[in-house]
Amino acid sequence: MRVTEPIAELTRNAVEVLPEGALERKLALGRPLRVKFGIDPTGPDIHLGFAAVLRRLAAFQQAGHIAVLIVGDYTARIGDPSGRSRERQVLPDDVLDRNAELFAEQVYRILDRDRTEIRFNGEWLAKLDYAELVRLTRTGTVARLLERDDFRKRFASGAPISVSELLYPFAQGYDSVAVQADVEIGGNDQLYNLLMARDVMEHYGLEPQAIVTYELLVGTDGLDKMSKSQGNYVGIDESPEEQFGKVMSIPDTALGQWWGLCLERDPPEVEPMESKLALARGVVERYHGTEAAERAETHFTRVVREQQPPDEVPEADVPAGDPVHLPALLREYFDVPSTSEARRLIAQGAVKVNASPVTDLDVPRLLLSGALVQAGKRRFMRFRPFSA
Repeated sequence: MRVTEPIAELTRNAVEVLPEGALERKLALGRPLRVKFGIDPTGPDIHLGFAAVLRRLAAFQQAGHIAVLIVGDYTARIGDPSGRSRERQVLPDDVLDRNAELFAEQVYRILDRDRTEIRFNGEWLAKLDYAELVRLTRTGTVARLLERDDFRKRFASGAPISVSELLYPFAQGYDSVAVQADVEIGGNDQLYNLLMARDVMEHYGLEPQAIVTYELLVGTDGLDKMSKSQGNYVGIDESPEEQFGKVMSIPDTALGQWWGLCLERDPPEVEPMESKLALARGVVERYHGTEAAERAETHFTRVVREQQPPDEVPEADVPAGDPVHLPALLREYFDVPSTSEARRLIAQGAVKVNASPVTDLDVPRLLLSGALVQAGKRRFMRFRPFSA
């Protein structure tokens, strides 16, 4: 593939391109660049915010460059402190490993497999001995680390900062050394880490990478950045109906950004509801196709706007035991992610049996016989009748 230089497309939605002129100089080399993008597998799903940056990585591929996707199976065991007011909880190793596998499977829905190099950073970080780790940390100072906004605020307030968190930028920087990155891209919350990588590369005798950071997509709440830990995300592997409904839930104030980052287009000059419907159709069509988008819109109209059950509802047998513990039922049959979330839905009257809200945590088993159960706006299950 011929290497081209569509720099406007490469830097679409960019917040920072650093240092000044560095990307242009890299592109002027006239060879395929190694463009690094790192992910920590703290959850199994790629969401729309993450996908927006992946699409910029795909733009580099389309210009003839190589995407080097770093799956942080090792750094995730430290936990990225970026933008956090406290230390991130580290998931068990088996969960991280499974999440990493799922991430690797999903990226090819966006990236060109033939121009993608997927690397797991445990490949090199696990081999560092103590002497090499000390050498690595000599590329920075404590004063420089405390310039980070998140560390500075925590230090000033007396909140704890673990030594492992201080090591995270060094480890991420060493990734750039290991893969000899020419360019690194990321969300604009990653700027400090990406700059640190330039220092680490120079320390190891390599030409420092150019940096491009991109705007972060706000979540479905319209307040915080889209995040799996916040629960305000839309996964690219979620069902068309779930995707459509979640997009329709975003506040009108987020429409412009969602159009720009999710579909790379300006919003149409129509009423907010029509704009949101077009956005939801576009998102579902991008990840599931036109027919799925049409079905999802029909489902949304029937279930959410007209408050009717969907045409097709999955069926299941009522679980054993009497009474039935409703939070456990919601987690097992409705994919509600946690018991606390299930209890919240029940308390809000968002769990209905045959269209009637149920607020008890335990319900008679007979109540569910042949019943249509709804959890939230879009989840339904019909339980098969049984003899009392």
